[in-house]
Amino acid sequence: MHPLPEGVPLHRTSRRLLGGLLVLGVTVGLAACGGPDAADEPSAEGGWEFTDDLGRTVELDEAPERIAGLNDLTASLWNYGIEPVATFGQTSAEDDVAFEGRDLDDVAIVGSAYGEIDLEALAAADPDVIVTTIYPTDSTGEIPEGTPGYGFNDLAQQEQVAEIAPIIHIAYRGSAADVIERVVDLADALGVDTEGGEVAEARADFEAAAEQLSQAASNGVSVLPVFATQADGWWMAKAQDDPQLAMYADLGVDFVDPGGDGYFWNSVGWEEVPNHPSDVLLYSLRFSMTPEEIAAQPTAALLPAVQAGQLHPWKYIGPDYVAQAAYMAELAGHLEQAEDVTA
Repeated sequence: MHPLPEGVPLHRTSRRLLGGLLVLGVTVGLAACGGPDAADEPSAEGGWEFTDDLGRTVELDEAPERIAGLNDLTASLWNYGIEPVATFGQTSAEDDVAFEGRDLDDVAIVGSAYGEIDLEALAAADPDVIVTTIYPTDSTGEIPEGTPGYGFNDLAQQEQVAEIAPIIHIAYRGSAADVIERVVDLADALGVDTEGGEVAEARADFEAAAEQLSQAASNGVSVLPVFATQADGWWMAKAQDDPQLAMYADLGVDFVDPGGDGYFWNSVGWEEVPNHPSDVLLYSLRFSMTPEEIAAQPTAALLPAVQAGQLHPWKYIGPDYVAQAAYMAELAGHLEQAEDVTA
């Protein structure tokens, strides 16, 4: 779940939080993520509406039941009990870690590469609404008018998809803590009990995992997330621009600042890779080189994290309590075992 590195071919890349998280320093607030000031409710006429993060209100005669959309969001809604009728993304749902353990037999996979959406198959799935994320274009967090949602090649394609069903955009910016809240708002609008039951249990797991990650990060080891391929080079993520990483940083994870003036990424030539050391290296699970391939690359092999074998997967998982709790606990385990190898 990230904007594509500039120059990398599209087909290749990529409730309110309770006191515990507030104590840990995670900033919560719908205003920060551009959401509406109040939860969406059925209209006075008895219909259904939801205002997305572009300020656009989707109005229907009744609450939608058939949901389609971007892998990242459909996976998150599924974690709250809403099984999608169709999904698409920059990889097939069958290969997406966000759907691990899910039975996809009744889900139409209508796109398995960025911007490649089978419109006929999507229409055949007969969705009531289509959900996707949308990214800002720079570190200000602003989303200029005319920016297409994530997963669409351009506005023309997005308009074709909107002819099938209304599109709901969730802004992926700021901290994932805020994005998670917006997805909870959406799930609530779709009829999920977000105050009790499984969602309450998932929220408690999320808070426990956040505390575990915060404690693990207190050892001070440095972390660098990367996307790397032989053809496209060494791309280092800027934690402040990735909501998932920004939330982890708020919890104390010490991410290396890769420098550079661009948004989200700083890319360097292979000869410059040793100039960006870290104690832990997180490698992208989407299309990036494997740990073995990174270790075999002459300059990457010089990195302290590589030499110490402290390479771990950077998973793009959805903005929801369930997925984030699982990955934060996994990352905490990696940090707990990591040694400072850059001192």
